[in-house]
Amino acid sequence: MNYKTDFLIVGAGISGLTLAIKLAEKLPNENILIITKEEIRECNTYYAQGGMACVWNEEDSFEKHIQDTLTAGDGLCDEEIVRKMLTNVPERMKELINWGVNFTKNDDGSYDLGREGGHSERRVLHVNDLTGRYVEEALIKKVQTYRNIEIKENWCGINLYSRDLKCYGLYTLDQNSDIIYNISAKATILATGGAGKIYLYTTNPDVASGDGIAMAYRANAKIANMEFFQFHPTCLYHPYAKSLLITEAMRGEGAILKDIQGKKFMEKYHPMKELAPRDIVSRAIDAELKKSGDDYVLLDIASQRENHFIKEHFPGVYEKCLGFNIDITQQPIPVVPAAHYCCGGVVANIDGSTQVKNLYVIGESSCTGLHGANRLASNSLIEGLVCAHNCAQKIISEKDAMKILEFKPWEPGNAIPSTEAVVITQNWEEVRRIMQNYVGIVRTDRRLQRAKKRINLILDEIDRYYWDFKIEKDLIELRNLATVAKIIIVSAISRKESRGIHYNIDHLKTAKIARPTVIERPW
Repeated sequence: MNYKTDFLIVGAGISGLTLAIKLAEKLPNENILIITKEEIRECNTYYAQGGMACVWNEEDSFEKHIQDTLTAGDGLCDEEIVRKMLTNVPERMKELINWGVNFTKNDDGSYDLGREGGHSERRVLHVNDLTGRYVEEALIKKVQTYRNIEIKENWCGINLYSRDLKCYGLYTLDQNSDIIYNISAKATILATGGAGKIYLYTTNPDVASGDGIAMAYRANAKIANMEFFQFHPTCLYHPYAKSLLITEAMRGEGAILKDIQGKKFMEKYHPMKELAPRDIVSRAIDAELKKSGDDYVLLDIASQRENHFIKEHFPGVYEKCLGFNIDITQQPIPVVPAAHYCCGGVVANIDGSTQVKNLYVIGESSCTGLHGANRLASNSLIEGLVCAHNCAQKIISEKDAMKILEFKPWEPGNAIPSTEAVVITQNWEEVRRIMQNYVGIVRTDRRLQRAKKRINLILDEIDRYYWDFKIEKDLIELRNLATVAKIIIVSAISRKESRGIHYNIDHLKTAKIARPTVIERPW
């Protein structure tokens, strides 16, 4: 079924909603359609805890923030992009505050600035430990004030329609009606977030299945640095907990990592101890667990801070852990590393533009050069904010040359037999276990080659089911998961060194010259 709009935004996190607001303000007569795979709040932004890194007072400086970012990126950041991005953050943050985000303040009225791993100064603006939720709510409220913004929930993107490196829109599934729409637009913007669900253990919500990256890849966009998948060091270890991140800000406020015998261990791995960059902390925990055979380590804030401080600064973590009978004011938290953030993505400029004309990618789905081989903590939401602003300016400046061109409807297949749908679930679990076991925190050449063989078999199976049966959300996500998994594996195999998050014990030396890993179709 045909559907037309001026601008199509896929995804409703900080990147997508900020872009929609900017376009709606400057182009009140243009129609903006936001589609989101599930309910609008179900996105990585909503679950972000720590905060947003921003140079905010005289004790800090842009140069310090820039150097911290470059250090974390381990030689693969684009310094020009880093400088442009970080020097623009304060203005964008002031805008966010004007839109209704009330960042936590001290008793004297100044903003409470947190410090996280890899940062040389306190510069993280936050709303207690629920920053993402409050940012998302403020943006949703703002978006709803514009008449020219339409939101479609439970619309799942299937494929971009592109020809000769030009994008004309998107095929999308309305999950409520099972109708597949071909949405024609002047510009299509992917703000679909990350791909954490390709791993068995992740801090990401279920929607993070790499949809934007996979769709852009199939449209012949370049993908870069996908071997750099960041693991967050501290995810709650509990049989009934699902994707519960324990914010890095807790370590910034003095929490100590210990083994289950109560012994501290981070001083063995880095002089910054618990405040070392995430990849180092994750590998340290992984190494301790491999040596001890234990299932988890302990994060202890109870012995370092008073009860009232913990409850005031970490109310979200306190309440959630209490739901699992863990009182963080009295006892340490069992934690394990979990897949958290995709540092690579679709090669895009700071304004979201890609090599595919009229296709823009912003936020975690993009690779702008900001993060390099490892993202500095709390640099993710600010990237979405700045790139959304620049993307709006780019689209507004070029809108007169853009046209809406219709394209042919999707040709659906037959319904999936109930006896065969189990194959989707089986393959979903297999992809995630392959990635967890073979392409995790510590890698080897042999593990990567095994992973590649198995992913190829799964992709062959998916292709047969994808075209022979009815399109449904689980199948769309499975196809995208497997596609992104293979891109990560191929990227990791091609990097014959250990750098940043990518740690291969067969290639422990780091090359003198850092080069990005770029993947294009065909493989």
